[in-house]
Amino acid sequence: MAITLTPIPDIPLVRPGDDLATLMINACERNALVPADGDILVVAQKIVSKAEGRYVDLAKVRPSPRAAAIAAEVNKDPRLVEVILAESRRVVRQRAGVLIVEHRLGFIMANAGIDRSNIDPDIAADPVLLLPSDPDASAAALLKRLTAHFRQRLGVIITDSWGRAWRQGTVGVALGVAGLPALVDMRGRPDLFGHALRVTQTGFADEIASAASLVMGQADEGRPMVLVHGLPWSEPPSPAATLLRPAEEDLFR
Repeated sequence: MAITLTPIPDIPLVRPGDDLATLMINACERNALVPADGDILVVAQKIVSKAEGRYVDLAKVRPSPRAAAIAAEVNKDPRLVEVILAESRRVVRQRAGVLIVEHRLGFIMANAGIDRSNIDPDIAADPVLLLPSDPDASAAALLKRLTAHFRQRLGVIITDSWGRAWRQGTVGVALGVAGLPALVDMRGRPDLFGHALRVTQTGFADEIASAASLVMGQADEGRPMVLVHGLPWSEPPSPAATLLRPAEEDLFR
């Protein structure tokens, strides 16, 4: 098996209302990158959010007393904390410099995924960028357009970089998935010695997202799309939402 990950160059700066599928198609064709059957297009969350206009201008935010109190404890802008709380179901942990929340979509993450890096300052007086409203739906919409144009069986992953409990460093994770299985259940399959696997489930889309993030980079590389070729799968498609551990199985909740 040979798997290749190829960054798609020449992606322009994305602004609210841009047709992201058309930008992806044009970039592929400019660079003679024609997705083949079974290829996966991995897209950075940031450009999806930008195209969807998921901006908030902190200059227009009035923090609540709760946001102000938390902001004083974690040493963050009270306006930012207000936006974080609005995007969250609950605060999981907080201390100076750290605010971990359960995002409204169920993700456990820092700052509800709200970002200030690599954002055009002309968008607003003091802009921040939220996650897509529904990353699985965003991935499905992109997949529909790409499949119709290239006439191939494709997959789409929307990826973001997250920190992890108990481990240093960020890794790419799948926020939205369409056209491929986000989670592969290997329970019941035999190991090398014929023993049936009992608990193994593979975060298939997360592993692809993490590999693609190595190609994308984290700073000023400007490579928000990666074409993955040569990775087979046979399981039916499933969304990124299937990667979330149910509350009744969460021993740390």
